[in-house]
Amino acid sequence: MKKLLSYSVVLFVLTIILLLIIPLPAAMVDVAIIINMSLSMMILVTTMTIREPLEFSIFPSLLLITTLFRLGINVSTTRNILTSSGSSGQIIAAFGDFVLRGNVVVGLIIYMIIVLMQFIVITKGAERVSEVAARFTLDAMPGKQMAIDADLNSGLIDEQQAKMRREKIQREADFYGSMDGATKIVKGDSVMSLITTAINLIGGSIIGIIQSGDTIGNVLNTYSIATVGDGLVGQIPSLLISVATGMIVTRAVAEGSLNEDVSKQFMGQPVAIMISGIVLAVLTVIPGMPVIQLLIISIGLIAGGYYLSRRIKAEPTLAAAGALGGGTLRNFTGASEGEGEVGQDPNVPQPVSEEEYFKDVNNVYTLLNVEAIEMEFGYSLIPLVDESVGGRLINRIIIFRRQYAQDMGFVIPSIRLRDSSGLNTNQYCIKIKGEEVAKGEILIDYFLALEPENPEKEIDGIETIEPAYGIPSRWIRPEDRELAEIYGYTVIDPLSVLVTHLSEVVKQHAHELITRQEVIHLVENTKKVSPELIDEAFPNLISYSLFQKILTSLLKEGVPIKDLETIIESILETISDTGLPVKDVDGLIENIRTALKRTITRMYCEDGSMKVITLDSELERTMVGCLSKSERGYYLALSPDVLQSLINQITVQLKKFNSISQTPVILTSQVMRVHFYRLIDQFYPNVRVLSFNEISNNVQIQSIGSLTLERTSRKGA
Repeated sequence: MKKLLSYSVVLFVLTIILLLIIPLPAAMVDVAIIINMSLSMMILVTTMTIREPLEFSIFPSLLLITTLFRLGINVSTTRNILTSSGSSGQIIAAFGDFVLRGNVVVGLIIYMIIVLMQFIVITKGAERVSEVAARFTLDAMPGKQMAIDADLNSGLIDEQQAKMRREKIQREADFYGSMDGATKIVKGDSVMSLITTAINLIGGSIIGIIQSGDTIGNVLNTYSIATVGDGLVGQIPSLLISVATGMIVTRAVAEGSLNEDVSKQFMGQPVAIMISGIVLAVLTVIPGMPVIQLLIISIGLIAGGYYLSRRIKAEPTLAAAGALGGGTLRNFTGASEGEGEVGQDPNVPQPVSEEEYFKDVNNVYTLLNVEAIEMEFGYSLIPLVDESVGGRLINRIIIFRRQYAQDMGFVIPSIRLRDSSGLNTNQYCIKIKGEEVAKGEILIDYFLALEPENPEKEIDGIETIEPAYGIPSRWIRPEDRELAEIYGYTVIDPLSVLVTHLSEVVKQHAHELITRQEVIHLVENTKKVSPELIDEAFPNLISYSLFQKILTSLLKEGVPIKDLETIIESILETISDTGLPVKDVDGLIENIRTALKRTITRMYCEDGSMKVITLDSELERTMVGCLSKSERGYYLALSPDVLQSLINQITVQLKKFNSISQTPVILTSQVMRVHFYRLIDQFYPNVRVLSFNEISNNVQIQSIGSLTLERTSRKGA
């Protein structure tokens, strides 16, 4: 029984197909009509109660099934009308009598109005909305994927959540693409309804006049009732499905169910309600208007709007009294344990002046310290940092540090936050070891809208460039946020822009931040779980300087160092094969990367496949022949022509990664990997170069491009 239920939809569709072939008695047709109406009402109510379209992702397929069901019923009713002298069940007769009311012409006009209303207004509008939504969703995919990467980088979400959000974006694109096609089914259903109506009326009348011998008036009366009744029992469910289609494709910016959103947004506009009431009251001066009805509705609207306005004004006052607590703004002069502010502790004596403080020579030495990471702000950005006024930057940095430690196995050093009079009010800068490495500008009262590739319309705003990824963007007003999302823009709040930029800068310079002290700390932490391994390796076989060099190299290429046990075991294995001292550090690092291939594969693999750019065999042989040896080891010495050709090709091939969420990957042999990486790192620091040995065997490699040795370049080589 359970297995039979699992195939219930299949059996239902097969039954619908049989309706096209097997004649049904009038009583069975009535049952099918009732089921059709029930399904249509269920679908409409469902589309009005869901919070987002993906909660009803089966809608496109369901729309096809219900349309096929209606067509099957139409075939059965048409067969009965034409073969049973206009009789096809009680429901059709009841609908026909109710609409016609003894007047065939008026009844047919009302029926045509219902049909044309559905066809021209609802179906046509839903079709257009579906088409535009599908286009905007596809155009917005790269921006949404970048926003997910930004949240992942800032530590707001983990890998699993990022994967779920990427899947949701893909499902949204597939859903709206399906809806774009499904609306054509609704349109075709409306056209078919008109054709069926004409067949029933004209064909039935001809058959009745020829075969029954009855008068033309009686025949037209009989078949017009059957035609209108049949049309209505088909059009009402079709109208409900068309409305449901419009509902589900216009829910792009909804926050809750339709009932919740309508209540919330209408009740949030008390002024509009009161103005409407006043206008209705003014209409009572027009002669002949229903004064009593207008006054009742007018007074109700004015009273309701006044009540809502009083309630809205009271809510912020209560919230402010409970949340603010009268805090004051303070300047930032440093950070406690990395993030935050150093306020003046009333329990600690403060120097009278700066000159007096530096009279003590020991205090001068504090000026020599270089912070690992610093972030300076203009005056307008201080509210993002100051916790006393609701600033959340410190909390976001803490979340990012924790997430980065979990992902990469490296704890980011303390981040010093301070205000700076040398910056413009909306500017900030990021420093690594005392030197500025990045700078940006933020408008805290605006939102940043990332432009899609082909926007349907442009949103008004201040043009800028997103600081972390260099995407063309616009600073837009908060009230334009929903409109921008409808146009396909990805909208980000100012704090997320700041945290994303900081996280990307920290990742790019992580290899500069791992100190000898941090290396020793990591080793001691690993010793807690593997004391024998650490005692064997350090310091007799592996020096801390060599280990720091290895970890630095791995971090520079974005390889996690969390699995220190595997890294150390790989080093010991290489030492046992080659002996001490270690001369080929590059070869040692390549062996470590091979040992970490599952980790490396996971970072760039999606759904069991990895998209890569490969090197042509002839190009790779040429590069092997160009390897030159120096005191520090081998390096790749390509001619300027070959190098220029290679850079141009990489620029073209990297554009193929714009539409997917994966980091660009170039695949080479293990021999050439490190040399090729060093060659292109200065041009493309965000491109990852992997070797075949670093990819797990269960991963499907998809080559989306290839780098070749061009003919013009060979002559130069």
